[in-house]
Amino acid sequence: MKKVAVIMGSDSDLPVVEKGIAVLKELGIPFEAHVYSAHRTPAEAKAFTESAKDNGFGVIIAAAGMAAHLAGAIAANTVLPVIGIPIKSTFDGLDALLATVQMPSGIPVATVAVNGAKNAALLAAQILAVEDEALSAKLAAMREADKQAVLEKDAALGRKFNE
Repeated sequence: MKKVAVIMGSDSDLPVVEKGIAVLKELGIPFEAHVYSAHRTPAEAKAFTESAKDNGFGVIIAAAGMAAHLAGAIAANTVLPVIGIPIKSTFDGLDALLATVQMPSGIPVATVAVNGAKNAALLAAQILAVEDEALSAKLAAMREADKQAVLEKDAALGRKFNE
């Protein structure tokens, strides 16, 4: 199975990113987590990204707040799918969201919601599952479990208010 790279612009992003890392662990997806800044360590970010495919990565998740140029800087240096997580820091994360989602034509970055690390990990898993039936089955089971949890909550609510 291909690995997922989880890149943060700062270790202050870790409390958000850990929610995605937990999903990767639950699904048994190998990953590496790193801190590379688009502005403070651009050479290191570029070197990691340019060698990612050869090093067994299939998807890169990039989390950053404020200016949030990390996902775009990474996408500029690879043809691997890049998923951006805008991190809420100022302006309720709108600045990071806009910086992540507004990529120039030819440099796509899939962008999830502000602080949407869980969905970033699930999207990375779905990308890898295109060629991995076992992972696809795990994702389907996870969806079914989520469905059952909602139905159980509905039943509990019904018992409380509808009987």
